[in-house]
Amino acid sequence: MTVTRNGAQWLVESLKASGIGHFFFVDAVLRRSLLEMERLGVQPVLAHTEKAAVYMADAYGRIRGVPGVVAAQAVGTANLAAGLQDAYLGRSPVLALTGHKVQAQQHRNAYQELHHWPLFAPVTKHTALCDTAEDLARQFRQVWSAAVSVPARPVHLDLNGLMGEFVETSETAVPPAALGGWQLPLHRPVAASAEIARAITALLSAGKVCIVAGDGAALSGCGAEVLALAEALQAPIATSLGARGIVPTTHPLAVGVVGNYSAPPTNQVVCGAELVFFIGCDTGDQMTHTWRVPAIGTRVVQLDADPSEFERSYATEATMLGDPKATLGALIAALGKPVRDSAYLHAAQATMAAWRASMAPRLASNAVAIDPARLCAEITAALPADGILVADTGYSGIWTGTLIDFNGAGQTYLRAAGSLGWAFPASLGAKCAAGERKVVCWTGDGGFYYHLPELETARRLGIAVTVVVNNNSGFGQGWPNYLKQAGNRPKAAEQVLRFGPTNFAEVARSFGLKGIRVEQPGDIAAALREAMASNETVVVDVATDIEARAPEPWTP
Repeated sequence: MTVTRNGAQWLVESLKASGIGHFFFVDAVLRRSLLEMERLGVQPVLAHTEKAAVYMADAYGRIRGVPGVVAAQAVGTANLAAGLQDAYLGRSPVLALTGHKVQAQQHRNAYQELHHWPLFAPVTKHTALCDTAEDLARQFRQVWSAAVSVPARPVHLDLNGLMGEFVETSETAVPPAALGGWQLPLHRPVAASAEIARAITALLSAGKVCIVAGDGAALSGCGAEVLALAEALQAPIATSLGARGIVPTTHPLAVGVVGNYSAPPTNQVVCGAELVFFIGCDTGDQMTHTWRVPAIGTRVVQLDADPSEFERSYATEATMLGDPKATLGALIAALGKPVRDSAYLHAAQATMAAWRASMAPRLASNAVAIDPARLCAEITAALPADGILVADTGYSGIWTGTLIDFNGAGQTYLRAAGSLGWAFPASLGAKCAAGERKVVCWTGDGGFYYHLPELETARRLGIAVTVVVNNNSGFGQGWPNYLKQAGNRPKAAEQVLRFGPTNFAEVARSFGLKGIRVEQPGDIAAALREAMASNETVVVDVATDIEARAPEPWTP
């Protein structure tokens, strides 16, 4: 006997069977499906803005390795599309569902209706119309596969009806899809043996080899292989910001984040290499310090699962097309244990050690207002062995990417790909995906202002994260230079980059949550312990010094 389901039933049963436990949305959309979710045990997460809902789904997908699902009706579609920019740039799997008015109302000045395809084309790898439940049953598998295939990026289905109601009410006889095993990366091909042989020849011909592991390496989960290769080649390991923590950051082979958000020694080490081995790297301006680190003309070997990343910025001596983890395993086996000169590695380690020693006083600083470097040290000490740190863009990325250490074996670092304010809603989505793992959000006051209403979401749904606000009453990253530029008109600079002061602990309490204000560095550790022990979201508002400078990248 053939069993038919309406689209709402099919969608929710498929989400449940595919391991999706949370559905992020802004009303009014898919209301029949939302009722089915309550019946089947999928948690609807009503957010206050479409961008916040997208950021939640983004982090959910990054933690779980499956698409985070987000939805909005026709009027919210443009806002939802704008939120997908960060997921697209961050190579995150997100499934976006939107409603559109029926064909009979198109091209007739329908209320609040825009053409959706142009909005989603730049921020998705696949976008399609979905008219019926039969279409949904076919396209669901297609978009899921696309989302978790390299490069992982958002996908979009535009559903028939203002709220997708025509897809929900039509019927299909196709059984629900169970795609939980289709996780990122869906495919793990090994590069051809001839490519591996050419890469080994190039690597062994260079005396000074540096490994640069990027976001693609982090997605592949190849930290152990990167360490094994670096040991064999006596090569220091630098990473992109997104790959921070792929190996233990205090490991003798690790030299930190390279590029624009780098601590000084890392760029120096990479610039000193004779050959750079890019593993899962996009070689964009952010991680190459605007294509100066390494210098154009440096010998390059590149391994990536996405062939479009080859030859973007650097001429390559050898390329390997394959999954980083699988291909490195084959490369290491073929490489054996070559005899290598370790002088370059030792020099890199000495440079890194000297910089760490120079930063030690700031990590222990008792200054008031608080030096954010001290806050970094306290978070390093407090983050559990399986903890997740979610960081905003800009100065939040620099502080956390240079001065917070990770164990490379259980802890996870998620960072915004460029959207200020991403971190707080993203931390809520990460917690929805993480179960019992503790989630800590690092944001500045400038970023936290973006999505304060999601404090209500956290309280209503009992989502427990520790929100650390680096509160310096302004945009600290650009402050000193802009103040200098203003010359004898400091008021002009203040009008552009200063705001507050705001006590975010009091703001949290006004939402019915716990807030802790920290004004003395000696109180940070206790505040973090109290917050992380709580079963609700706690805002730890740390009064920091806007004049304190984060590490700045060395420039050739």
